[in-house]
Amino acid sequence: MMVTFVSQCQKKSLNRTRRVLDAFANRIGDNTWQTVITQEGLQAVKKLLRKTASKNTAVSCFWIRSRSRSELVWVVGNKEKFNNNGIVPVNTTEKEVPMDIARDKPLKGVAYANTHLQRLDHHLFAVGYIAEQLYSKYYPDEILLSQTVFIAGCLHDIGKIDPNFQTWATKTKNKSFVAEDGQHIDEAKFSFEKHPRHNEISLVLYALLDDNSLKSINGENKKRIKHTIYWHHAKPFRPKGGFETVGEIYKILNKNLQGEAWRTVVETAIKLIANVCKLDTEYRNITESALNRSVVSSADPDKVWDIEGHKVPNYKEYDETNEQLNNFKQQVRSNAINNQLRACLITADRWVSSLSACDLTSAIKQKSLDVFIADQIELAGLVPDSTLETYITDCLNSFPNDKRGQQQSLVAQKLADNTDGIGVLAGAAGCGKTKIALEWAKLRGAKQILWVCPRVQICQGLFAELSHSDKSYLPNATVELHTGEFKCINTYGNETAEADYFSGDIVITTIDQLLNTVISHTKADRLLNYLSVHVVFDEYHEYINMPGFNLLFAELVASRDKLANGSNALLVSATPHYLYLDEMLGLDKQYDVVEMPSFNPCKYQFTFVQYDEAQLDINNPFYQQQKEGTFIISNTAITAQKSFIQNQHSENAILLHSKFKKSDKRVLFDAVFESFCRDGTQLYDILRSGPIVQASLNISCKHMVSEICNAENNLQRLGRLDRFGYNTEGINGYIIAIPDTLHERKRTGSVARFMSSTNVLSSALAWYDFLREATNDGSKKLTLPEIYKIYSAFYEDSTSKIWLEEDLIKAMKKSAGLIANKASEPKVIIKSKRGQKQRAKISKKSLRGDSRFVQMAVCDVEAYPNISFPEKYAYEIPTNESDNIDNLTTSCESIQGYSDSAKDLLAHMHKKHHNIMGGKKSYKDFVLLNEATDPEFPVFLSYTPNDLLPVGGESSRHGEAIYYGVCEKQPVGAIAIKQLISEKD
Repeated sequence: MMVTFVSQCQKKSLNRTRRVLDAFANRIGDNTWQTVITQEGLQAVKKLLRKTASKNTAVSCFWIRSRSRSELVWVVGNKEKFNNNGIVPVNTTEKEVPMDIARDKPLKGVAYANTHLQRLDHHLFAVGYIAEQLYSKYYPDEILLSQTVFIAGCLHDIGKIDPNFQTWATKTKNKSFVAEDGQHIDEAKFSFEKHPRHNEISLVLYALLDDNSLKSINGENKKRIKHTIYWHHAKPFRPKGGFETVGEIYKILNKNLQGEAWRTVVETAIKLIANVCKLDTEYRNITESALNRSVVSSADPDKVWDIEGHKVPNYKEYDETNEQLNNFKQQVRSNAINNQLRACLITADRWVSSLSACDLTSAIKQKSLDVFIADQIELAGLVPDSTLETYITDCLNSFPNDKRGQQQSLVAQKLADNTDGIGVLAGAAGCGKTKIALEWAKLRGAKQILWVCPRVQICQGLFAELSHSDKSYLPNATVELHTGEFKCINTYGNETAEADYFSGDIVITTIDQLLNTVISHTKADRLLNYLSVHVVFDEYHEYINMPGFNLLFAELVASRDKLANGSNALLVSATPHYLYLDEMLGLDKQYDVVEMPSFNPCKYQFTFVQYDEAQLDINNPFYQQQKEGTFIISNTAITAQKSFIQNQHSENAILLHSKFKKSDKRVLFDAVFESFCRDGTQLYDILRSGPIVQASLNISCKHMVSEICNAENNLQRLGRLDRFGYNTEGINGYIIAIPDTLHERKRTGSVARFMSSTNVLSSALAWYDFLREATNDGSKKLTLPEIYKIYSAFYEDSTSKIWLEEDLIKAMKKSAGLIANKASEPKVIIKSKRGQKQRAKISKKSLRGDSRFVQMAVCDVEAYPNISFPEKYAYEIPTNESDNIDNLTTSCESIQGYSDSAKDLLAHMHKKHHNIMGGKKSYKDFVLLNEATDPEFPVFLSYTPNDLLPVGGESSRHGEAIYYGVCEKQPVGAIAIKQLISEKD
């Protein structure tokens, strides 16, 4: 390949980069080089440049594709020296280009909402009116809340009356300013670390202009107005903190305005509100505006002292000290309403801000805002339209009209008849829940279905079932897969254009993507898209013990209550967790839950086996050689990995868990599905797996071994045992293995610790006891309907309820803390936008836990217990920066050894990495952790033998190092070296 290098380096970096580039390429100009080079050579150039890189380094590389076309490959150093295409700016000007000169000029004495000079009173009224109409569209019976969002909309930007903002907004040079998160003062000498943002000032003004004598808005809705005003923008990150009380915000504002805040801001705001009220009365042809009844007409300066200690609203109101599920339920409802109000206001704000000042004035004068709303609703896809019902009808007609199909139709009809409530489809594995959900959607007139799953693997299984297979349900529909990893339509090779996200007839996505509507700012308006479509929450039971997800999922469900066209939401699971449905979602088991009986006539028998979890030999059921057609499912990946390694040469097995790199995960997932699906290839005899396969995968086995777990996981795993009902003559054996210590009620050992950490230990032990008693210690042979009756009775048992509630409260309390720490506040750091082709980074805050990109050396376990270390890493970083990296991620807790300094791999990397890979030593280890949000700068959890030579060779290998295990059959995935060496020893 022929490449060109361009240097924009300064100072000492200029000579450093010249030495590197002169060694590889011909200099064809003062700052330009060209050569023919291989991919390996180009990677070496990039690596050498990075070793000497500083803030003054800036080198771009272009691939000369043809005589007329070149392509930017990468930039090392300061990317601001080039644009997204690698072009170098040659000049700047502060003068206006003639074609950009605006005709409108700011008028003295008029307050403006933005740099394109929308009048502030016009902007406030329009946002309030449109937000009110949007809320009424979705919740027509919630008149008081519609009025609440109108008040919030009319006051949301009133803080822009701040003289600093007005000076900035009316400067001619700022007319072309493009806002990323609303318009805020954006000048070099201005800092929001020392000055409040306009939404903070708006909050102060409402606090000053509210009064206890004003009764048109009740106290609860006044709190919601404050929340919506304050959180209609993300909170700016301020390293030194502050701005946490209303009084503090006012004091800082008053100080910055030389003590003139009352006169220049508060009194001016009162006059502005009068103008907004006048616009409202004229537009609606009424005598008095609701806004006029919601604020005082004159303010008392002494009110400043009354509000001094008032804290700014928390983004989420959850109390970790709650001991009752009902308290969490009430907080869920309150937070859900805040989500709705905020989404309507943010959407209205964005729509109004898209208008020119002239168009906005015209829309208000001609009273055509309703026409504008209708146009925007159509453009935003809030009224989906498709032929999905036809596709579903074709799908249903392809099934036989037998007794099973007729029963499925009856269940679908009963669910569809529940128009106002949330429907819950409960049915044994293999009963046709996907088909019933499609028929429910057809009966409810669905134009688009949002199919939400807890994990990517479940999304993939559903994607294959609906579209990406030879026997797909909906071959002619547009089925979109949208996860963090996969964004495609109908096939993996057909990637979705960004403009077409969430446009499919059926959109299959993870709960993580949907939760962005309630925990982020940039995607807050998508909540309205969620409310506009039919939604199926598949395998929703997985959220219930997941901290953070259980509360936020409940908020999403609560938002479907009282929708204009019915709730149009369906929860699907073989294991509904009746306690959560009742206590958290307020659903009625007798009415909202519809059960689909299983038509699988096969018999099942449980066998309860105790074992010593410290012994990894033939006495341990997870390490024994198993019969052909067995699934061995453990609670953690490490058990599956170690048992696979030990038995790799004595059985035809495949290993599947979550600790693979992206490409391996996809290949292995497809291999498992193709081998064990209906009429599969049966290429493998045995599957060893973590919990990744326990739900919603349409695969089946003849025998099963499962680690002890809660009732939901236990029965979800059961759903993979003779799923297709082939074994009508024999008995399907299900072994449930429990450590001796747990059987004796000693809550010690790794299994107990893991279940405790996932909030299921007490309920799992209660289920174990209940199931043993209900099956006469495993002597009974049961059908699936009989097993699910046991499950239902488990939730009616008073003793079991105590343990179930204990675990559920524990999960909720952990959720409250996690939401406060991770997702409580949408924050924004003011910085330049990343290039369009730059690789995406991972968030430093996530409900699933803080994770970072990691790299690790390969470990060959083919000759286990003898292991070897080839000179290879788990994946390579592509030269082209627009190409995705086949990466691995690991939790920060694991990287840092779970706070054990002896196990801290980050500290080890900090000490050794600069000597191994070159470059400067990082100031602190946390710098490496922060950089690892970028896939190009992963944390190294292990090194190859040659890379260890500069630091003492293999003797310097960390005892807790994590390697990427491989063998001839398949990858083993990320595994700690101690797990392999300890067994060898």
